[in-house]
Amino acid sequence: MIGFYDYTVVLTYISLATSISGMLLVAKGHIQWALFCLALSGLLDMFDGKVARTKKNRTEDEKRFGIQIDSLCDIVCFGILPIMICYTIGMRHFYSILILIFYGVAGVIRLAYFNVCEEHRQDETDENRKYYQGLPITSMAIALPLVFTIFSIVPVFKVYLLLALHILVFAVGFLFIKKFKFRKPTNRELVVLVAIVAVAVVRLVFIWKGRPRP
Repeated sequence: MIGFYDYTVVLTYISLATSISGMLLVAKGHIQWALFCLALSGLLDMFDGKVARTKKNRTEDEKRFGIQIDSLCDIVCFGILPIMICYTIGMRHFYSILILIFYGVAGVIRLAYFNVCEEHRQDETDENRKYYQGLPITSMAIALPLVFTIFSIVPVFKVYLLLALHILVFAVGFLFIKKFKFRKPTNRELVVLVAIVAVAVVRLVFIWKGRPRP
Protein backbone atom coordinates (compact mmCIF):
# COMPACT_ATOMS: atom_id res chain seq x y z
CA MET A 1 0.00 0.00 0.00
CA ILE A 2 1.15 3.55 -0.73
CA GLY A 3 2.22 5.55 2.32
CA PHE A 4 3.94 4.97 5.66
CA TYR A 5 1.89 3.30 8.38
CA ASP A 6 2.99 3.57 11.99
CA TYR A 7 1.78 5.16 15.20
CA THR A 8 3.54 8.48 14.50
CA VAL A 9 0.72 9.68 12.23
CA VAL A 10 -2.26 8.25 14.11
CA LEU A 11 -3.10 11.49 15.93
CA THR A 12 -2.88 13.43 12.67
CA TYR A 13 -5.40 11.11 11.02
CA ILE A 14 -7.73 11.27 14.03
CA SER A 15 -7.49 15.06 13.89
CA LEU A 16 -8.44 14.99 10.20
CA ALA A 17 -11.36 12.65 10.85
CA THR A 18 -12.56 14.95 13.64
CA SER A 19 -12.47 17.98 11.35
CA ILE A 20 -14.34 16.17 8.58
CA SER A 21 -16.98 15.35 11.19
CA GLY A 22 -17.01 19.06 12.08
CA MET A 23 -17.71 19.96 8.44
CA LEU A 24 -20.66 17.58 8.34
CA LEU A 25 -21.96 19.11 11.56
CA VAL A 26 -21.64 22.60 10.03
CA ALA A 27 -23.74 21.42 7.08
CA LYS A 28 -26.43 20.38 9.58
CA GLY A 29 -26.22 23.73 11.39
CA HIS A 30 -24.65 22.35 14.57
CA ILE A 31 -22.15 25.17 15.03
CA GLN A 32 -21.40 24.39 18.68
CA TRP A 33 -20.35 20.82 17.89
CA ALA A 34 -18.37 21.97 14.87
CA LEU A 35 -16.42 24.30 17.17
CA PHE A 36 -15.92 21.36 19.51
CA CYS A 37 -14.41 19.37 16.62
CA LEU A 38 -12.17 22.31 15.70
CA ALA A 39 -10.88 22.61 19.25
CA LEU A 40 -10.37 18.84 19.54
CA SER A 41 -8.39 18.81 16.29
CA GLY A 42 -6.21 21.57 17.72
CA LEU A 43 -5.64 19.55 20.87
CA LEU A 44 -4.62 16.47 18.89
CA ASP A 45 -2.28 18.57 16.73
CA MET A 46 -0.50 19.86 19.82
CA PHE A 47 0.72 16.36 20.60
CA ASP A 48 1.18 14.65 17.23
CA GLY A 49 4.72 16.00 16.88
CA LYS A 50 5.64 14.87 20.38
CA VAL A 51 4.34 11.38 19.58
CA ALA A 52 6.25 11.26 16.29
CA ARG A 53 9.52 12.17 18.01
CA THR A 54 9.25 9.15 20.32
CA LYS A 55 10.08 6.90 17.36
CA LYS A 56 13.85 7.17 17.12
CA ASN A 57 14.43 4.97 14.09
CA ARG A 58 12.34 6.87 11.54
CA THR A 59 13.81 6.97 8.05
CA GLU A 60 14.26 10.26 6.19
CA ASP A 61 11.31 9.36 3.96
CA GLU A 62 9.14 8.71 7.01
CA LYS A 63 10.10 12.09 8.47
CA ARG A 64 9.31 13.89 5.23
CA PHE A 65 6.04 12.00 4.88
CA GLY A 66 5.13 13.11 8.41
CA ILE A 67 5.82 16.76 7.58
CA GLN A 68 3.74 16.62 4.40
CA ILE A 69 0.81 14.68 5.84
CA ASP A 70 0.65 16.99 8.86
CA SER A 71 0.40 20.10 6.70
CA LEU A 72 -2.11 18.54 4.30
CA CYS A 73 -4.33 17.66 7.24
CA ASP A 74 -3.78 21.07 8.85
CA ILE A 75 -5.21 22.97 5.88
CA VAL A 76 -8.38 20.90 6.14
CA CYS A 77 -8.62 21.08 9.94
CA PHE A 78 -7.63 24.70 10.55
CA GLY A 79 -8.14 26.21 7.10
CA ILE A 80 -11.31 24.82 5.54
CA LEU A 81 -13.29 23.98 8.70
CA PRO A 82 -13.02 27.52 10.17
CA ILE A 83 -14.00 28.94 6.76
CA MET A 84 -17.12 26.78 6.70
CA ILE A 85 -18.03 27.74 10.27
CA CYS A 86 -17.63 31.47 9.59
CA TYR A 87 -19.54 31.26 6.30
CA THR A 88 -22.41 29.38 7.90
CA ILE A 89 -22.66 31.78 10.82
CA GLY A 90 -23.03 34.76 8.49
CA MET A 91 -19.85 35.75 6.63
CA ARG A 92 -21.60 35.71 3.25
CA HIS A 93 -21.21 39.22 1.87
CA PHE A 94 -18.87 39.88 -1.05
CA TYR A 95 -16.20 41.36 1.21
CA SER A 96 -16.70 38.48 3.66
CA ILE A 97 -15.98 35.94 0.92
CA LEU A 98 -12.83 37.84 -0.05
CA ILE A 99 -11.63 37.69 3.57
CA LEU A 100 -12.35 33.95 3.77
CA ILE A 101 -10.50 33.35 0.49
CA PHE A 102 -7.55 35.40 1.74
CA TYR A 103 -7.49 33.36 4.95
CA GLY A 104 -7.47 30.07 3.02
CA VAL A 105 -4.75 31.15 0.57
CA ALA A 106 -2.60 32.57 3.39
CA GLY A 107 -2.93 29.27 5.26
CA VAL A 108 -1.77 27.25 2.26
CA ILE A 109 1.18 29.61 1.65
CA ARG A 110 2.19 29.41 5.30
CA LEU A 111 2.09 25.61 5.37
CA ALA A 112 4.03 25.23 2.11
CA TYR A 113 6.70 27.63 3.38
CA PHE A 114 6.84 25.78 6.70
CA ASN A 115 7.34 22.44 4.92
CA VAL A 116 10.29 23.75 2.92
CA CYS A 117 11.94 25.34 5.97
CA GLU A 118 11.26 22.35 8.22
CA GLU A 119 12.88 19.90 5.81
CA HIS A 120 15.99 22.08 5.66
CA ARG A 121 16.01 22.43 9.45
CA GLN A 122 15.73 18.68 10.03
CA ASP A 123 18.59 18.09 7.59
CA GLU A 124 20.77 20.36 9.74
CA THR A 125 19.72 19.51 13.31
CA ASP A 126 17.70 17.08 15.43
CA GLU A 127 16.85 19.76 18.02
CA ASN A 128 13.23 20.64 18.68
CA ARG A 129 11.99 23.82 17.06
CA LYS A 130 11.89 26.77 19.50
CA TYR A 131 10.30 29.40 17.24
CA TYR A 132 7.83 29.48 14.38
CA GLN A 133 8.04 31.88 11.46
CA GLY A 134 4.63 33.55 11.48
CA LEU A 135 1.54 32.46 13.36
CA PRO A 136 0.87 28.70 13.34
CA ILE A 137 -2.29 27.76 11.46
CA THR A 138 -3.49 25.78 14.46
CA SER A 139 -3.99 29.09 16.29
CA MET A 140 -7.49 29.31 14.84
CA ALA A 141 -8.47 26.25 16.88
CA ILE A 142 -7.92 28.45 19.94
CA ALA A 143 -8.99 31.86 18.65
CA LEU A 144 -12.33 30.96 17.06
CA PRO A 145 -13.88 29.09 20.03
CA LEU A 146 -12.70 31.85 22.38
CA VAL A 147 -14.29 34.57 20.25
CA PHE A 148 -17.59 32.70 20.15
CA THR A 149 -17.44 32.21 23.91
CA ILE A 150 -16.63 35.86 24.69
CA PHE A 151 -19.47 37.10 22.50
CA SER A 152 -21.93 34.60 23.97
CA ILE A 153 -21.31 35.56 27.60
CA VAL A 154 -23.16 38.87 27.25
CA PRO A 155 -26.19 38.51 24.91
CA VAL A 156 -25.94 42.08 23.61
CA PHE A 157 -22.44 41.32 22.30
CA LYS A 158 -23.89 38.87 19.76
CA VAL A 159 -24.79 41.83 17.57
CA TYR A 160 -21.06 42.39 17.06
CA LEU A 161 -20.11 38.75 16.56
CA LEU A 162 -19.97 38.98 12.77
CA LEU A 163 -17.80 42.11 12.94
CA ALA A 164 -15.44 40.30 15.32
CA LEU A 165 -15.28 37.29 12.99
CA HIS A 166 -14.34 39.48 10.02
CA ILE A 167 -11.54 41.13 12.02
CA LEU A 168 -10.34 37.84 13.47
CA VAL A 169 -10.22 35.92 10.18
CA PHE A 170 -8.42 38.71 8.34
CA ALA A 171 -5.94 39.34 11.19
CA VAL A 172 -5.09 35.66 11.68
CA GLY A 173 -4.71 35.13 7.92
CA PHE A 174 -2.35 38.11 7.72
CA LEU A 175 -0.29 36.80 10.65
CA PHE A 176 0.05 33.45 8.86
CA ILE A 177 2.24 35.12 6.24
CA LYS A 178 3.71 37.96 8.31
CA LYS A 179 7.42 37.35 8.86
CA PHE A 180 8.04 37.39 12.59
CA LYS A 181 9.25 34.94 15.22
CA PHE A 182 6.58 33.27 17.32
CA ARG A 183 7.88 31.36 20.34
CA LYS A 184 6.61 27.82 20.77
CA PRO A 185 4.52 27.50 23.93
CA THR A 186 6.05 25.53 26.78
CA ASN A 187 4.31 22.41 28.10
CA ARG A 188 2.93 24.42 31.02
CA GLU A 189 1.57 27.09 28.66
CA LEU A 190 0.00 24.38 26.51
CA VAL A 191 -1.80 22.96 29.55
CA VAL A 192 -3.18 26.42 30.38
CA LEU A 193 -4.32 26.96 26.77
CA VAL A 194 -5.99 23.54 26.65
CA ALA A 195 -7.81 24.23 29.92
CA ILE A 196 -9.05 27.64 28.76
CA VAL A 197 -10.26 26.36 25.41
CA ALA A 198 -11.86 23.30 27.05
CA VAL A 199 -13.92 25.52 29.37
CA ALA A 200 -14.89 27.73 26.43
CA VAL A 201 -15.96 24.79 24.27
CA VAL A 202 -17.98 23.19 27.07
CA ARG A 203 -19.82 26.46 27.54
CA LEU A 204 -20.52 26.73 23.81
CA VAL A 205 -21.79 23.17 23.50
CA PHE A 206 -24.13 23.23 26.47
CA ILE A 207 -25.08 26.90 26.92
CA TRP A 208 -24.63 28.92 23.73
CA LYS A 209 -27.93 29.60 21.99
CA GLY A 210 -26.59 31.15 18.77
CA ARG A 211 -27.89 30.00 15.41
CA PRO A 212 -26.44 30.40 11.93
CA ARG A 213 -28.03 33.21 9.98
CA PRO A 214 -30.03 32.40 6.85
